[in-house]
Amino acid sequence: MKLKIITIWIILLMPFLLQAQKISGTVFEIRQNDTLALPGVNIYWQETQKGTTSDENGHFTLAVTDHAHYLIFSFVGYANDTLHVHAGEGALRHVMQNSLKLDEVEVVTRAKTAFVSRLSTVNTTHISSGELQRAACCNLSESFETSASVDVSYSDAVTGAKQIEMLGLAGVYTQMMAENMPNLRGLATSFGLGYIPGSWMESIQVSKGTSSVLNGYESISGQINVEFKKPSTNERFFLNLYQNHMGRSEINFNTRAILSKKLSTMLLGHASYNGNKHDGNHDGFMDEPLYTQYNLFNRWDYHGQNKEFQFGIRALREKRRGGQLSFDTSLPRDENNGYGLEINTDRLEAFLKTGFISVSRPVTSLGIQQQFTYHRLNSFFGLRDYDASQLSYYANALFQSYLGNTRHTYTTGASFVYDNYQEQLNDSTFNRIETVPGVFFQYTFSDGEKMNLIAGLRADYHNEYGLFFTPRLHFRYSFNAHTILRLSAGKGYRSGNILAENTSLLASSRRIVFLNEPTMEEAWNFGLNISKHFDIANRELTVNFDAYRTSFVSQMIVDRDSDINLIQVYQLEGKSFSNSLQLEANYELVKGLAVTAAFRLNDVKMTFGESLLEKPLVNKHKGLISLSYVTSLKKWQFDLTTQFNGQTRLPSTDSYPEIHRRPANSPSYTILNAQVTKYFRKWNVYLGGENLTNYKQAHPVISAEKPFGNHFDSSMIWGPILGIKVYAGLRYTLE
Repeated sequence: MKLKIITIWIILLMPFLLQAQKISGTVFEIRQNDTLALPGVNIYWQETQKGTTSDENGHFTLAVTDHAHYLIFSFVGYANDTLHVHAGEGALRHVMQNSLKLDEVEVVTRAKTAFVSRLSTVNTTHISSGELQRAACCNLSESFETSASVDVSYSDAVTGAKQIEMLGLAGVYTQMMAENMPNLRGLATSFGLGYIPGSWMESIQVSKGTSSVLNGYESISGQINVEFKKPSTNERFFLNLYQNHMGRSEINFNTRAILSKKLSTMLLGHASYNGNKHDGNHDGFMDEPLYTQYNLFNRWDYHGQNKEFQFGIRALREKRRGGQLSFDTSLPRDENNGYGLEINTDRLEAFLKTGFISVSRPVTSLGIQQQFTYHRLNSFFGLRDYDASQLSYYANALFQSYLGNTRHTYTTGASFVYDNYQEQLNDSTFNRIETVPGVFFQYTFSDGEKMNLIAGLRADYHNEYGLFFTPRLHFRYSFNAHTILRLSAGKGYRSGNILAENTSLLASSRRIVFLNEPTMEEAWNFGLNISKHFDIANRELTVNFDAYRTSFVSQMIVDRDSDINLIQVYQLEGKSFSNSLQLEANYELVKGLAVTAAFRLNDVKMTFGESLLEKPLVNKHKGLISLSYVTSLKKWQFDLTTQFNGQTRLPSTDSYPEIHRRPANSPSYTILNAQVTKYFRKWNVYLGGENLTNYKQAHPVISAEKPFGNHFDSSMIWGPILGIKVYAGLRYTLE
């Protein structure tokens, strides 16, 4: 009877991992009667070499160590503080108070705002809020301007949709996560990067290659996880105002309330508007759509002695209108009225995370993640109508503990995914329901110093595609304090959503034709990372080399080369692969001046019909140089980023009339972005410019003068559509 009760209890409570194996908190200092976050504090377990450093917001997260109960807080100018940490304790708030009187202190290095942790087994770049504020960062799509690993570009010339690219592969092969739960899937694929305001984000983690089996099977080329601001650790009030010279206006805010020592809540709001029509290339089409968006997010956090929960609900409404300047929404949609498009979106999300942490046994927890999503889309592209809805439910239950000692830990559990898609393109209906239950087991070994190993396996059963297995392996070895090797290998799967993921193709005259039934996409990914750290002039030079290969076993090909009138969708018959090499270096050249330089090569090929060709619209190479200078006491900050973009193969236009033909390859081009920020006590103002080289793709819309003709196509985009964009903004923070 006891066994049955325990079994039922575990099934009901199987939790997601709420950092049970870690302890987190924030470090503060008191300055002029104000309590301010203190970055750069060294935090480590007493009588061990295991520790971490607080980030620019004073936050830290540290793995729990067996038999260690005292945390040491060390910082220049303060006496060391020792804090006894109880098992299962919630988020810590520690104030450094015992100030030491020093004759002179000189800070010779800047805290990094984007870095790969030396202790991380997976090759993951952490992008902090400080890095995000180096640019306007109005939403997630604009958060990677200073990143060498993630590319963001327009999907087409009329909808304003943006897409990401990692390891030479489209963003659909990158698993998008929000606080370690899958997000921006299905109908949110094309426009979802604009659904997450930049000021809402606490940090972003960008992982290359296949990630942990704990988060599912969909990661093929990488994973991007967004961490939103938390009510227990972030500012009491924050306001961000943004305006650019082209008419785009935004307001973002967040405010929190600490209701008790255990319960807190936060409200985050966003509103944006663009009501000005622009046609800089004089082709009769708006360069970017008119739009309005309203976005509201309320979250609740509870932290008890051995239990935690987080709950949140978020609602979004967005309306986009674009097309020809002459299009009149009050008139009938026909060829006499011109080409217009409208995309109306309603989206509702809710999540619940619960966790129970063992008081008597370290690194042991139970918990569960749950997420509900409803997405409604009503749209038209010229004379095409596309309406769709998505109802999704996600659950992930995990149990974590250890074998023998805490060097050998494991996480096991079960997940369930439910997706109900209802899509209609003109008179054609594409409805389907997908259910995928799964189980997984992951083993982690760490010797505490040199070696880490993560080995995972999951089994999932898709109601349409049957049973499949996902193995993944990550290995880290530290030769010494300056040289680290990381290896990864694993498989990933995904069920494609062809229409939702390729709405940009609807803004063309071509018909979309499925030559055979869609199948589950399957690929292997292998990766190598070597991280080298050099001490030069009392500052650290970090050099990272990445080499990744993705090889597809099964893939759905979207073919724009074979037929002038069709976009053919069919199963891969032949090879499809991506090879990506990247070298990146980071160094503080002089006091206050941080420099990032990177170069990447891509070799991406797919079999179209019977020919192995370069994948179109993928840069063969990319370079990046990013400079950031902060004056003494951080009164001013100057940021400059230059991107060098190489050639891309363009889809074949040989069958087009000569006036509409395009070259086989796009030219190389350079983009320059800059921003100046002035800091005051509680607020700062910023002024910036994007695409300061004013480089624009010529004639982005093919046959713009005849949008209802046989050759109209707005989806062949390889470069910027807009020229110079100047913006200004204000940020106000009340800690």
